[in-house]
Amino acid sequence: MKISTKGRYALSIMIQLGRVYSEGEYLSLTEISEREHISLKYLEKIMISLKKADFFLVQKGKEGGYLLKKDPSEISIGSIIRAAEEELDVVDCVKSGGCPKKNQCGTYPLWKGLSEEINLYLDSKFLKEYL
Repeated sequence: MKISTKGRYALSIMIQLGRVYSEGEYLSLTEISEREHISLKYLEKIMISLKKADFFLVQKGKEGGYLLKKDPSEISIGSIIRAAEEELDVVDCVKSGGCPKKNQCGTYPLWKGLSEEINLYLDSKFLKEYL
């Protein structure tokens, strides 16, 4: 399993939003783009996934931007990465739906257990820790 730039940048976006959460400040994508040195066009694509996960409020207009809906201490790193990457499984056979041969496969329990450990670890870490 390899977390793509989309997943890493999604986390960077959320860190930027987390840093201003307590002030109730909306951040524009342009501001995030400048702070993180990520192209605005790529950020817009990533925001689609994060928006589907319902992480933030959106305000339009000159003073608009994005504001986290929840405190950063309540948002797990796992939820952010999964929103961007969709799944965090180490091999295809353990993805949702599973493999039709999993009951006969000697390595399936290993891959399933590893995927579960990765997800548990990322779910035990919260955005607040990385601000």
